Amino acid sequence: MERDELHRMIRVDQAGEFGATRIYEGQLAVMGDRGPHSAEIRHMAEQEEGHRARFDAELAKRGVRPTALHPFWSAAGYALGAGTALLGPEAAMACTAAVETEIDKHYSDQLDRLAETDSEPELAEMIEEFREEEREHREAALANGAENAPAYPILSGAIRLGCRIAIKVSERV
Repeated sequence: MERDELHRMIRVDQAGEFGATRIYEGQLAVMGDRGPHSAEIRHMAEQEEGHRARFDAELAKRGVRPTALHPFWSAAGYALGAGTALLGPEAAMACTAAVETEIDKHYSDQLDRLAETDSEPELAEMIEEFREEEREHREAALANGAENAPAYPILSGAIRLGCRIAIKVSERV
């Protein structure tokens, strides 16, 4: 695998995990500790923080520059989290389900690419571990009423589109 491709992969993954932590921060700021799904969100947030820390370490170890859009993703993630939480607990869960659906696909595509090149087995193992946790988050969100959110298909579709755009932009910028 070429160095530039590997750097793009790590850059976008770190940005995504950072964005996830900001989404959950925004949700918890609105819902507080006593919201219907606050404990579940806090658990997911802790896992995302662990993912982000490990990608931070990869950035440093490999000399990968982070995305220049870090401040934007910080604000956008927090706003998405707070905004969906303001719509209600099911909308907060719909946000998680939508984001994790796209991240599952993104990580699966990366794992396929790493398998093709038979390179970076440690990175592949880490991404596979994170993908499984992201899948657990999606399933938990669905079990906690994500599909009952107001205008779920529209909300989910918009969030998923935003995720796909964020992935493409963060790979490069």
